[in-house]
Amino acid sequence: MFYLGFDVAKAKLDCLLLDTGTGKRKSKSLPNTPAGHAALLAWLAKQQADNVHVIMEPTGVYHEQAALALTDAGVKLSLVNPAQLRQFAQGIGVRTKTDAADSAVLAQYGAAQQPPAWQPPSASVRQLRSLLARRDALAEDLQREHNRAEKATASDTPALVQASLNESIAFLGRELAQLQQAIARHIDDDTDLRGKKELLLSIPGVGERVSDHLTALLAGRTFERAEQLAAYLGLAPVEWQSGTSVRARPRLSKAGPAHLRKLLYLPAVVASRHNPHIKAMYDRLLERGKPKMAAIGAAMRKLAHLCFGVVKTGKPYDPLWASGA
Repeated sequence: MFYLGFDVAKAKLDCLLLDTGTGKRKSKSLPNTPAGHAALLAWLAKQQADNVHVIMEPTGVYHEQAALALTDAGVKLSLVNPAQLRQFAQGIGVRTKTDAADSAVLAQYGAAQQPPAWQPPSASVRQLRSLLARRDALAEDLQREHNRAEKATASDTPALVQASLNESIAFLGRELAQLQQAIARHIDDDTDLRGKKELLLSIPGVGERVSDHLTALLAGRTFERAEQLAAYLGLAPVEWQSGTSVRARPRLSKAGPAHLRKLLYLPAVVASRHNPHIKAMYDRLLERGKPKMAAIGAAMRKLAHLCFGVVKTGKPYDPLWASGA
């Protein structure tokens, strides 16, 4: 069996091929381009590495084209959480942090841990993710311009600067509205995406932005249990205690995509007041003396569970079921 550790950078790919049968290793450095991806496949064929498992760290957007090229060619590929990889490296005594060392650790991780194969999202899901990323970036730019305009009105700002701010706000507002319409059309044109979004919107506390992002997540990634989704979002509680003297307060793991956790915060606050299931749990935790932030963290986790539940069952949210009636 062959394991290929695959360290991705913007410009190049550092690879190490580990043959677990003989223990031999071979390394290769290639450009991170379509030509480089094709050359990698040719190199693997030359090494007679037919049964190869590629292990890769997700690196922003720079790993995506390489990952798709390999999976399209029928190669088994796994994406590894960088935090898990660093813990594994420390466990086997590797302290060096270089591209070559990382590719070797990736290959060893694959051989030892046998991570599950990555299933690439559909073209429709990838397009939705791109649209959402652009919309979020524009929304942040628009908010910054609004903040600048507010400061400008409180200071002696030239009329030209104020006019520039107003023009920028108007332009970004139009762009944001057009992107939102494009997202709505894209979801409406895809039966699977439309069905998932309608189910998510049936949950009190879940609005347009949350439903859009979770539609893209749940359509592009497979979760077997609600706990897996919560763990992926970094909402799983982490306890820290030893014996009778070390008892730290449990906290969220905060692993995974921070922007999704941030997106779930306000909906969880709303759900703690208007969602029967989450409100009952939230009130119960406060009655037990739990801090409000801990109760909100639990509400975020329960909201993620409900999102998984409606999509998994294909049934809209039922307040009677949620309240235990």
